[in-house]
Amino acid sequence: MRILITGASGQVGSELVRAWDLHGERDIVVALNREALDVSDRSAVMERITAERPDAVVNCAAKTAVDNCENDRDGTFSVNTSGTAHLAEACVGIGAHLTTISTDYVFDGTKREPYTESDPTNPLSVYGQSKLAAEKTLHQALQAGNTSQGLSATVVRTSLVFGAYGSNMVKAVLTQLRSGKVLYYVTDLVACPTSAADLASVLLRLTRERVTGLFHVANQGVVSRFDLACAVARAAGEDTDRVLPTTTSSPPQPHAATRPAYSALDCTTLASTGEPLLRHFTEPLVELVEELTAC
Repeated sequence: MRILITGASGQVGSELVRAWDLHGERDIVVALNREALDVSDRSAVMERITAERPDAVVNCAAKTAVDNCENDRDGTFSVNTSGTAHLAEACVGIGAHLTTISTDYVFDGTKREPYTESDPTNPLSVYGQSKLAAEKTLHQALQAGNTSQGLSATVVRTSLVFGAYGSNMVKAVLTQLRSGKVLYYVTDLVACPTSAADLASVLLRLTRERVTGLFHVANQGVVSRFDLACAVARAAGEDTDRVLPTTTSSPPQPHAATRPAYSALDCTTLASTGEPLLRHFTEPLVELVEELTAC
């Protein structure tokens, strides 16, 4: 099976490349970072996908800096929405399966129990809006799947991703702990932390088996950013007294983007495909902290 991965140098893309490398020699991975393929460039996407002719494409390319996205709506939609549409068009042309990553930020956070795939969406940020628009683009293409030229696609919503690559909250907390300063994290943003490595293993399986549809994929455990910061401190053997609670309204310079207050994901639909639920987030968290603090 020949796989092409976009955004291959990001935190999920890097883990996916590693997962596929470990999977075996029969898979041929074409790993492309933004410099190698800008998904917002339709002609470049069509040319590269047609030349490589992969059996499947996993789209990890995205603008994910939520506050920066708020100040660059056109650029965010160009990558997150149009980029996904370009890949879908190219995949239809060669009969390749497309897997792409979406987000819990498609929800507004007013619910107080985990969101299912069928719950109404109402994104509060440009980032969430761009990802929902990408989902709708693929949904429309999937509706045409009753023809031989229809799209085969998987959309995976995930949340609060952490890992060894790229920027994420766990790495930020470790850096702050090393500085010796007091840390402030909010109690009123609640979600499911997700290991990039665990997420990559699910993406690999869904892509290889060309499982179509929309799935929520996150590690078990629902916590606030404050709770997660405390968990990182404990895993690093640091005093949790240095982590203090605050709220989103407290900082003198609030974030540019509004986040959903509660965006835990219900992942039972994933289990219906035969994929076991991911382990509790504390297990991969401890593994990651050990890895990052070993050197």
